[in-house]
Amino acid sequence: MLHEFLTTHRDAIIARTRDTRPTRDMLRGDAGVSTVDVLDSGMSLFLTQLSDRLRAGVTAAPGATSAIGASASRHGVNLLLAGYNVSEVVHHYGEICQVVTQLAIEQETPITTSEFHALNGCLDTAIAEAVTEHARITAERGSASETERLGRAAHEIRNLLNAAVLAFQTVQRGSGNVNGAAGMVLGRSLMGLRGMVDSAVAEVRMAVDQSRHERIGVSHFIEEVAGVANLHAEFREMSFAVAPVAADLAVDGDPELLLAAVMNLLINAFKYTRPGGRVLLRAYAEGSRLLIEVEDMCGGFPEESRDPFRPFGDQRGRDRTGLGLGLSIARRTIRAHGGDIHIRNLPGRGCVFVADIALAAREGPPA
Repeated sequence: MLHEFLTTHRDAIIARTRDTRPTRDMLRGDAGVSTVDVLDSGMSLFLTQLSDRLRAGVTAAPGATSAIGASASRHGVNLLLAGYNVSEVVHHYGEICQVVTQLAIEQETPITTSEFHALNGCLDTAIAEAVTEHARITAERGSASETERLGRAAHEIRNLLNAAVLAFQTVQRGSGNVNGAAGMVLGRSLMGLRGMVDSAVAEVRMAVDQSRHERIGVSHFIEEVAGVANLHAEFREMSFAVAPVAADLAVDGDPELLLAAVMNLLINAFKYTRPGGRVLLRAYAEGSRLLIEVEDMCGGFPEESRDPFRPFGDQRGRDRTGLGLGLSIARRTIRAHGGDIHIRNLPGRGCVFVADIALAAREGPPA
C-alpha cells in the first residue's frame, strides 16, 4: 500500500529529494530563514498528510480548504522568504512526485491507479495553493513598495516646489536678489526637479524598452553633461572640473539615457561633497572599454553603509533630499548598455563612481 510505503520511507524520500537540489538552494534565503529547513519541513508535512488521506481511503483530489491546501499556502510563503520564485515552487513539488515514483520502483512497491491519481491530485492542490499564496504575497509587496515610492516622490516634489515658490516670491517682492541667496535656492530647487524628471523619464523608457542606439562622440557627450553639471555646482557653491577627453572616442547607445545616468552620478557627488569641495568628471579609454569617472569629496564611503545602488538607499550625508533612486537607475541604465558601475573608495577624501561600457569601433566619424 502506498500509504505504508510513504510512512516507512519518508526520511529516504526527503533525503533523496534534498540530494536533487542544486547547491545554490542551500545558500539562499533571507536572514533567519533556513532554506533546508523550509523545504524539508514542508515536504515532511505533505507526505504525512498524503499518507493519512490514503490510509483513510480518500482518493479524490483535496480542495483548497483541506489540510493539504492550507499547509501548502503556508509553505508557499516560506518558499518566498527562502528566495524561491514561482517556477521553482512548482519544480519543488514535481521533485517529490519523481522521487516517490522512482523509489517505489526500486523497492518494487506497486502503486495502484487510484493511489497514483490521489498522489497527483494532492500535488496539484499543493502546487495551486502554494503558487497562489506565493503570488499574492509577491503582489502585495510590489504594491506596497510602489505606493511608498510614489508617496516619497510626491513628498520630494512638493518640497522642491515649495522652496522654489518661496524663493521666487522673495525675488518678486524685491526682498532678494536673483544672484543672491534667494536665487540660489530657486536654482537648486529647479535643478532638483529637473533631475527627478530626467530620472523618471529614463526609468519609464527602460521599462517599456524604448531606448534607441546611435553612435555617440564621447567628447561632445561630456561637454553636454558638463554644461548641466556646472549649474548644479554653481547653485551648490562648489567647484566642478572636467578632465580633457580624447576626440576619437565613441560609444554606441541611447544618448538621453546615458546622459541621465551620468547626471545621476554627478548629482549624487554634488549632494555628498562637503561645502566648498570639488567634483571631478573624467572619461578615458582603457583597452576596449570607456571609463567615465565621477570623483567627489564626501570624505570616503562609510564601511557600515548598505549597498548605495539599492533603491531608497541610505541617506548618508547632511543633505536628505532625493529618493535614493538616482544610483539605482544609473546602474540599470549602464547595465542595459552592457556595462556596470562600481565604486572606488578614497578613505578620508571621497569616492569615485566608475561607469564602464564598451567603446564603439573606431571606423567612421562619431555623431
